Amino acid sequence: MVTIKDVAKATGVAPSTVSRVIADNSRISPDTKDRVRKAMKELGYHPNVNARNLAVKSTKAIGVVMPSPADKALQNPFFPEVLRGIGSVTHDVQYSLVLSSGNTQTEIYDEVERMVYGSYVDGIILLYSRQGDPVASFLHEKNFPFVMVGKPSDHDREITYVDNDNFLAGKEITEYLINMGHDKIAFIGGSKDLFVTKDRESGYESAIEEAGLTKYENYKIHTEFLKSGGREAVELLLSLNILPTGLVVSDDLMSLGVLSTLKESGISVPEDMSLVSFNNIYLSEITTPALTTVDVSIHDLGARAANALIEKTVDKLDTAKQIIVPHEMIYRNSVSERKTP
Repeated sequence: MVTIKDVAKATGVAPSTVSRVIADNSRISPDTKDRVRKAMKELGYHPNVNARNLAVKSTKAIGVVMPSPADKALQNPFFPEVLRGIGSVTHDVQYSLVLSSGNTQTEIYDEVERMVYGSYVDGIILLYSRQGDPVASFLHEKNFPFVMVGKPSDHDREITYVDNDNFLAGKEITEYLINMGHDKIAFIGGSKDLFVTKDRESGYESAIEEAGLTKYENYKIHTEFLKSGGREAVELLLSLNILPTGLVVSDDLMSLGVLSTLKESGISVPEDMSLVSFNNIYLSEITTPALTTVDVSIHDLGARAANALIEKTVDKLDTAKQIIVPHEMIYRNSVSERKTP
């Protein structure tokens, strides 16, 4: 394990100088700081800012990792609400939160390394589940306590996660459109490497197939979980020769972009095109029309993830758990029955 003395030897300064660089002491010259920090990075040294807590083996802090880029993720009301759920638990047990704010996967990975090697936190909650995620692999390899909001890949059975049955939710909400007479239904989802997108899209596809409807491959659009992503998706759909009559949008914030773009294009919802969505964020009820959506109990996802992580930090032998939070269909005004001509 790399120590302060190793860094001091590599840079030709005293160990006390290295300590002052770590503390960002103003008496240390910028050149010396740059030299020491470069050596720390090259040697893989991570300062333990919580050494004083080693006796009790706890920092009383939890790390929370946003999907990248974090600044865009926080524009989506899903994430403040899931953080509120996490905070409701950590507040009661007097834990603090350390929020990752990296805007690239590399920045996030570096932040997580610092959390782990520097003993900043007792455990980490990942607010996403992505295929081939290096952060999850790192935490798993280090046997560091972590919980995932979202389902991991099938072979990662040793990971504790909290999620909805997104396949079933995607299937049920698509079947609702089918039962309302729609036979040309498009899907607008987030990034293809996110398991939440994969599962909701698979549910959509299953409903289409079981109903014997024609599959239109160009009806499946993938974009960002933002209002701007919904706008981009609609522009692509409106360029098609055969327009869908129903839309399954995998996030309410995207749906707001979809609604505004359709309105600008002279298409009325639900009279001309029906729309269903996911998450039931607070905006879904006050927009016009109010959205028919799947309530995934965002606050509960966060609270149960925090409880599961604290259990893992207390009991290192705690076995992996798969916690499925029930979803509920919320029927509002964005769907109308399509009569057969």
